Amino acid sequence: MKEDIVKLVGNKLDELKVYIFDVIEEKEGKDNYLRVVIDSYDKDDIINIDRVVEATKIIDPILEKADLIKGEYILDVYAKSKGDE
Repeated sequence: MKEDIVKLVGNKLDELKVYIFDVIEEKEGKDNYLRVVIDSYDKDDIINIDRVVEATKIIDPILEKADLIKGEYILDVYAKSKGDE
């Protein structure tokens, strides 16, 4: 799944100086989540909430158009915590 999403999004996140670090599909209760973890190209850079929102605005319509994930899901984009591998 990660590779497919990275291909679809391509370099569209470059303007934010971030990339897709990981993609996690999870079920919590009755809800299905697609969690997209982003990270900065600059390891000393902190990704603020504004960049997360902008990344979400880029990723969401691409995934909707591609219809890659069947059924209902909640897209959750967030920044990788510093120190996570």
